[in-house]
Amino acid sequence: MQISSRVTADSSQGPARSAAPKPKLLDQVRQAIRARHYSRRTERTYADWIKRFILFHGKRHPLEMGEPEINQFLTDLAVNKKVSASTQNQALSAILFLYQRVLDKPLEWVNPAVRAKKPKRLPVVLTRQEVKTILDSMDGAPRLVATLLYGAGLRLNECLELRFKDIDFTTNQILVRDGKGQKDRITTLPASVKEPLLAHLRDVWRVHQRDLRESAGRVVLPYALARKYPNADGEWGWQWAFPAPTRYFDREAKIERRHHLHETIVQKAMRQAVLTAGIGKPATPHVLRHSFATHLLEDGYDIRTIQELLGRNDLKMIYTHVLNKGGRGVRSPADTL
Repeated sequence: MQISSRVTADSSQGPARSAAPKPKLLDQVRQAIRARHYSRRTERTYADWIKRFILFHGKRHPLEMGEPEINQFLTDLAVNKKVSASTQNQALSAILFLYQRVLDKPLEWVNPAVRAKKPKRLPVVLTRQEVKTILDSMDGAPRLVATLLYGAGLRLNECLELRFKDIDFTTNQILVRDGKGQKDRITTLPASVKEPLLAHLRDVWRVHQRDLRESAGRVVLPYALARKYPNADGEWGWQWAFPAPTRYFDREAKIERRHHLHETIVQKAMRQAVLTAGIGKPATPHVLRHSFATHLLEDGYDIRTIQELLGRNDLKMIYTHVLNKGGRGVRSPADTL
């Protein structure tokens, strides 16, 4: 009798224990994004747009909606919010990802009734003297980052996400991993930045050693490398080249970590340098990348080689694969300052 009662009790509790609650919609979105190895920036952006889409329609579940509701949301962005064409396309990409990859409800076609206008603008480009003046007005890690943006044609997030092992001081080149479009590429390491960068990395190494002594010198590794190489996150080669000045507590791993430098630190430092230099152009860190390409063109370098250094595949240009000269085939414009 006692055995029978025990079996009955266990069997009644079994299904309750095995039935795991279904993740919330935004958690499902994040899981789908991480499964496809999208960047954390894309994860945050997509989740934000999906949340805004749901709130716009009074918290209705997306399965209850379709093309008309999506069209209405995108049109509102263009008409009332006055967003740019790229912003509207970003919102559309996030919503399409939700329906196609998370809800498994493919949409035939979504064409907003009102398209945000896409202005035809030329990129802002600084002169060589303007670049020199701005860099001379900066110091510390932000100056090194800005120099690499101009000297190597890096995007800001690509530079901030560099790890020590990605910088080759022997061959004077930088390996950009998982850049825009999830592409790897090689670009040049300016000779003029080698010594100050090495001095900076020595300071970073000392900070890393102190973090290790305090059980905090482990960085987040991409994809599933943490499981494949359990101790790699504490190795020097995987550490950020430009770490944040403070640590944070990783609740999932239950340890303190150090993230890379936040982009706003470089943006604010450059903004102040532009104001100090008295330059009237709207010069952001990305303008240094435009200036890199423009000055190489002025120096007579092949446009296709420049495209490879930038990691671009612009259909407006005649693009074919040519012999990749790597970082050693191009003299960085930063070396002529």
